[in-house]
Amino acid sequence: MSKRSKKSVLKESAPKFSSEDEERDFWADHDVVDYFDWEKSVRGSFPALKPSTKTISVRLPQALLEELKTLANERDVPYQSLLKIFLAERVARERRQRSERKAG
Repeated sequence: MSKRSKKSVLKESAPKFSSEDEERDFWADHDVVDYFDWEKSVRGSFPALKPSTKTISVRLPQALLEELKTLANERDVPYQSLLKIFLAERVARERRQRSERKAG
C-alpha cells in the first residue's frame, strides 16, 4: 500500500441500496476497504449472541442421568443446561492442565 493518507484513498461513502440484491452486486465488484476508515472504527460487541449448537445423542447410564436431573432440579435449571456447564468446566480444566504441563 502506498504511503498516502487513508483519507486520500477512501471513496466518499458507499451508496444507498434499494435491495439486498443491489448491495450484493455492488460489493461483488468493490472492495470494502475503499469505503472504510479504520480510524473511525469501533470494536463490535454482541453480548446476546448465542453460539451455534449441534444436536447430538449421548448414551448415559440411567443412574447418572437421574443424578444429573436431581442436581439440575436443586439448582432450578434444565438438566441439559447443567450438563453443558459441567462439560465446559471440565474441558477448561483439561486445557489448563495441558498448558501447564507444556509450560512446566
